Amino acid sequence: MEKAASDADPSRQRNGFVGALYGEFTDTLDDRVRYSVSLTESALTIQKISELPGRTKVVFNLSDCVGCRARSGPDSADVGAYFTAYFYPFKRRWMSAGLTRQRVEQCFRVALVQDPLVNLQEAERWARAIRDASALQAPRRDGVVYTELQRPCRTMILVNPHSGRGQALQLFTGHVQGMLTEASVPYTLVITEHQNHARELVKKADLSQWDALVIMSGDGLLYEVINGLMEREDWQEAIQTPLGILPGGSGNALAASVHHYSQLPPAWNEELLLSCGFMLCKGLVCSLDLVSIHLASRQRLFSFLSLAWGFVADVDIESEKYRHVGAIRFLMGTLVRLAALRVYQGRLAYLPAKDAPRKDKPSTKVNCSNTPQQGLFCSSLSCSPVPNTSPKQSQKCTNSNSNTITNSSNLAASKKKSEGQSNARTETLVDSLLPDLDQPVPEAWTVVKEQDFVLVLAVYQSHLAEDLWAAPSAMVNDGLIHLIYVTAGISRPALLRLFLAMEKGAHLECGCPHLVYQKVRALRLEPISAEGVITVDGETVEYGPVQAQIQPGLARLISG
Repeated sequence: MEKAASDADPSRQRNGFVGALYGEFTDTLDDRVRYSVSLTESALTIQKISELPGRTKVVFNLSDCVGCRARSGPDSADVGAYFTAYFYPFKRRWMSAGLTRQRVEQCFRVALVQDPLVNLQEAERWARAIRDASALQAPRRDGVVYTELQRPCRTMILVNPHSGRGQALQLFTGHVQGMLTEASVPYTLVITEHQNHARELVKKADLSQWDALVIMSGDGLLYEVINGLMEREDWQEAIQTPLGILPGGSGNALAASVHHYSQLPPAWNEELLLSCGFMLCKGLVCSLDLVSIHLASRQRLFSFLSLAWGFVADVDIESEKYRHVGAIRFLMGTLVRLAALRVYQGRLAYLPAKDAPRKDKPSTKVNCSNTPQQGLFCSSLSCSPVPNTSPKQSQKCTNSNSNTITNSSNLAASKKKSEGQSNARTETLVDSLLPDLDQPVPEAWTVVKEQDFVLVLAVYQSHLAEDLWAAPSAMVNDGLIHLIYVTAGISRPALLRLFLAMEKGAHLECGCPHLVYQKVRALRLEPISAEGVITVDGETVEYGPVQAQIQPGLARLISG
């Protein structure tokens, strides 16, 4: 039976700050069960009130909390109010060794008086205090400079329903949607319909409507988004839009890397998705290195993950036929390619990191007085064409809880530019370490003597896939390209051992004489073999001479 307003529960006097926020509340299912709850700047402590000695105390670290919500009772007969805190602490796995984040919900009933409004205000006070305290306790790594997402963070989530095994949308609704609701993150869900849809969308979108762009797919969709942002006239501002990754594809290299950078126990599949969703809710942002890539056709691309030629690129592309089996496609592709191992002829040169000045901020310059023709993107040495994209039919979005759903014609709405604005001089990104592709490399560069390769891999994240720890020392913003190449003469068993060791990041310690690892700031690759595949972030690009340079901290990434 509820107490009258004139006869308030004695706990009302205890509900307040006395070194910490303290209150006594009832169980949501049984009013006879009461809990004492205290909130400090770092933890929420819950203790069941009992006459028996040795009462059990449970302490939740606020760094594991994504949010807290308050609500009224389910009907007018219940004058109480409720607040629920949502935690994702590390717990032991059910069926295997190790720790992983697991959801824990703590709900309490507030029934201080007979007035429902007063009870709701108290519940909201607690919910707000828990949210504020948990926001200050987001897990941070020493030595990393973070910014924080705006609250509430207006988020566009781009989902490729065909990525991986075609389950990205189901994974989102099953594992991420509820977490975003718990964290009070408003989002708009956009379903991509065709290749380069995301690229076209972000190239034209009014980005002032969004505080973050999040990709629920494999790495290919983020590649589209980054290049779409860099193709905008306002690219300097656009590329500063925080980017998030939720693994929904086969490789999920960036998601695995972000999880690794957070110094957390290894995670795969749904556990990795939960980890990335948790980081999105906590809202910490750090800088992200990009790599500027020039092709022989003078096309310029931007990459966040890798540039590959030879064995790795072949496996990535040829294993597409096994996409329906998920991440195991790469193992199948590896075995098939090992059976018919190829050797590729080419020339490789690079600028060692120790011989190149470290630039913390990318350099820009103003375009020449002659405005480049439509479809041209001015580089440091020449104007490079960017592929034109034609508008496609508006895509459809499915309804998602109570969050905003918008069609692409609205999302892509952009301000009209006057003729004077279209001819305005704009700054462009300078690749100061790269000569023109038809010019020899500078003397400070190292030219590799060998011309017969099994693979050349330039990677700038720690992982090449969920289970491939390609560059153990790589960080998201270390300003480095981690160059790995394997020369001809390696046996099939030795190559297989390298990739098996890569699962634990031990391949660089194998002592293989055909394996070379260098930290560089720029590189050039000139294939001599008539046929082959070159990939950028897992996507096939024009086959031929290519060169690349790191651009430190050019973008921003939601990380931990």
